[in-house]
Amino acid sequence: MRSPHLPDPSEPAPEPAATRVELSEPDALPLLLSSPITGARRIAWGSNYTFLVWIDAGPGKFLPAVYKPRDGERPLYDFPSGSLYKREYATFIVSRALGWPNVPLTVVRDGPHGVGSVQLYVDSDPAITYFDLIEARREDLRRFAVFDLLANNADRKAGHCLLGKDDRLWSIDHGLTFHPLFKLRTVMLEFWGEAIPEDLVGDIGALLDRLETVGGLRDDLAEYLDPPEMGALKKRLHALIDSPVLPELDPYRNVPWPWV
Repeated sequence: MRSPHLPDPSEPAPEPAATRVELSEPDALPLLLSSPITGARRIAWGSNYTFLVWIDAGPGKFLPAVYKPRDGERPLYDFPSGSLYKREYATFIVSRALGWPNVPLTVVRDGPHGVGSVQLYVDSDPAITYFDLIEARREDLRRFAVFDLLANNADRKAGHCLLGKDDRLWSIDHGLTFHPLFKLRTVMLEFWGEAIPEDLVGDIGALLDRLETVGGLRDDLAEYLDPPEMGALKKRLHALIDSPVLPELDPYRNVPWPWV
């Protein structure tokens, strides 16, 4: 059940009475972690409550971010209740350890509707999706496809690939990841059956070494994934190293709906 304190989606959204700022990740991080959230607007699409929020960045300034509260998560039959925000953050941790793909700066913190993930907002054109990008940005998107396999992403829609105003590709919406059973669902059919490049396999091997070493990344990730999920992640990494090929999937079972 969602918290009764969550807003009615039909309520009018407040407008920020401040000037938006753009900050580097080192400068944005302390604000994401602890600066007051001074306003929010619900993003209407999607089954879970998601908010565009403005974070106090000093007098008359705000930093935009995306807030996904635990209490706004719709219960699912196959993912533990109240765990999707943790998976958003776990995905960020793994992406930064690998060095790819680009996942916006993400933290876990309290917000106006309780604990949840807060992610730096990426300024992009929502009309541009994976389907518009595949021809020109194939090598970048290949990393997305490999990452989705190792993270076991059950919801890679076309709209989860953003072309930022800085011309970088960004991967978002990772709440349905790291299930111990195979759950991959993706619109990236173009990569099915393709070999994984050697440089990416090398990065995967380095990630596995870090996860098999006590402390550091392993301990950080274990705060957000349970032991079966951690064990399944390492098994997927071993499998990718032993057989570096993206699998041929079932288009009737392994493609999300809607596609975008």
